[in-house]
Amino acid sequence: MDGFTQIPANLRTTLFYAEVDNSGANSNTAGSLRTLIIGQKNTAADIAPNVRAVLESVPWVQNRAGRGSQLALMAQAYRKQDPTGETHVLPLADNAAGVAATGTITVTSAPSAAGTDSLYIAGRRVQYAVAPSQTTAQIATAIAAAVNAAGDLPVTAVAAAAVVTLTARSKGEVGNDIQVVRNYLGSLGGEVGPAGLAITIGPMSGGTANPDLVAALANLNDEAFEFYVLPFTDTTSLNALRAHIDARWSWDKMLYGGAFSALRGTLSGALTFSAARNDQYTVVLPFNGSPSFTPQIAASLAGSCAASLRANPGLPLHGLPVDMLPPSSDLRFGVGDRNTLVNNGLGGFVVQADGSVLTDTLVTGYRQNAQGAPDDSYMYPERLYCIAAAIRRMKAGITSRFGRCVLVDDAQKPKPGSRRITRLIIRDYLLSEYRAMQEDGLVQQYSRFAEALDVQRSSSNRCRVDGLLPIIPVDQFRQFAARVQFRQSTGN
Repeated sequence: MDGFTQIPANLRTTLFYAEVDNSGANSNTAGSLRTLIIGQKNTAADIAPNVRAVLESVPWVQNRAGRGSQLALMAQAYRKQDPTGETHVLPLADNAAGVAATGTITVTSAPSAAGTDSLYIAGRRVQYAVAPSQTTAQIATAIAAAVNAAGDLPVTAVAAAAVVTLTARSKGEVGNDIQVVRNYLGSLGGEVGPAGLAITIGPMSGGTANPDLVAALANLNDEAFEFYVLPFTDTTSLNALRAHIDARWSWDKMLYGGAFSALRGTLSGALTFSAARNDQYTVVLPFNGSPSFTPQIAASLAGSCAASLRANPGLPLHGLPVDMLPPSSDLRFGVGDRNTLVNNGLGGFVVQADGSVLTDTLVTGYRQNAQGAPDDSYMYPERLYCIAAAIRRMKAGITSRFGRCVLVDDAQKPKPGSRRITRLIIRDYLLSEYRAMQEDGLVQQYSRFAEALDVQRSSSNRCRVDGLLPIIPVDQFRQFAARVQFRQSTGN
C-alpha cells in the first residue's frame, strides 16, 4: 500500500504499528482573527512603546499605559463591543516634536443659588456642586478637582484664579478633538446649570504632531492581525497603515486585514477628506457634533465589526452598535447625506429614538482604480473579509492534504491513499471546498466558479501547479425598494 511516510517498507518486527496522518483532518476553520489597537500611552507609563502586547484586561492596560491614556480609553471602548476576541495593543510614545492641546473653562459669574453643574469632557460627564457663597475662583478650583478626580479623562486640569486650564495627556493633533460641553442632556436629562452661574469654554486646540507609526508597525514583523484600530486620520498615519496592510495582502505574506477609524467633521469637511484618499483597507466613520472622543468611537466601531466579521464575514455590517453620545438632531447626517458619504468612500450611522447609535452602510475608502476611473470592486469591507476567509480555507486544505506529495501526470491515476497526486485531484478538491464554502454562506454561484476554474501544471516548472480561482463572495442584503401600487376596494 502506498502513502506511508514514516513506517519503513522493510519492517520485519512484530506486530502492530501505526503512523498518524492528519492531512485529512483539518476542518479548515479560521484561526484566531486578532485585533490590534494602536494608541498613545501616558508619558510616565511603563509599558514599552512600539512593542506589541496582549491586552490582558482593561484594568491591566489602564495600569500599564496609564489611566486616561488614549490607549486605555480605546481598549475600554473596544472591549464593550468585543469582550472575547483575541486583542493586542501597540503602545505609542508621544512625538518628541509634538505639543499637547489645551483648553480653558472660565467661570465668569458666581451662582445665585446652590445646585449641580455638569461638564462633558471627551464624552464623559463630570459633575460638581456649587453654592452662592463661592467665588468664581473657588468654583474653578472645584471644577479642576472634579476633573482630576475622574481619573479616566484624557486631560488634566489646573485652576488659576477663575480659569481652569485643561491639558491633553498626550501630545498630538488628536488632543484638539477633545470636546468640552456643558449640560449636554439639557433639562429633559436633568442637567440645568445653577442660577447665575456663567461659564465660558475655550475649545481644546494647539495640539500638533501625532506619533510616527512606521517604526511601531515595522516591529510587528509577520504577526497576523485581522482588525486594526487607528485613532488618527492625518494623511501620514493613514498612509503608513495602508502601506503596512497592503504588504500583508501580497502573495508572499497572505496575512490580510483591514482598519477602522473615525473622523469628526461637517459633511463638506468629510468629503474634502475623502477626496484625498483612495484606501481599500480602511473604514472611516465620519460624524459631527458628538461630544464623544474620536479614538473611542473608532475603537467601538472596530469592536462591533470585528465581533461580527469573526462570527460570519458575509453578514452585513450595518445595524451594529457604536458607543457614542449622539449628535443633536440638527447635526446628524440625513439619508441623503449618508448616501453621499457612502458614494465617496465613507461610512454612516443612524440614531435611534433612545439615542443609541447604529451603523448604517460601511464602506472602504476605495473609489478609483490605478487609472483614476471609478471602481467599486473593493467598496465593501465584507467583500474583502470574505475573500480573505476563502483564501485561508483553500490554503489550509491544500497545505494539509497535499503538503508532502509526488506530482504526476493526469494519466497515471494514483491509487487512493497514495502520496501521488495530479492537477485534477487538486482541482477536484478546490471544487469540493468551494461547494462547502457556499453551504457555509461564504461564497456563491458554484456553477460559475466551476466553469471558470482553471488548474494547470506549469510548463516551465514541473513541480508547480497553477490555478485561476474565480471566487465569488456572497453579497449583503442592504436595501428593499418597493413600488406601492394601491387598489380601490371592490364589492363582495
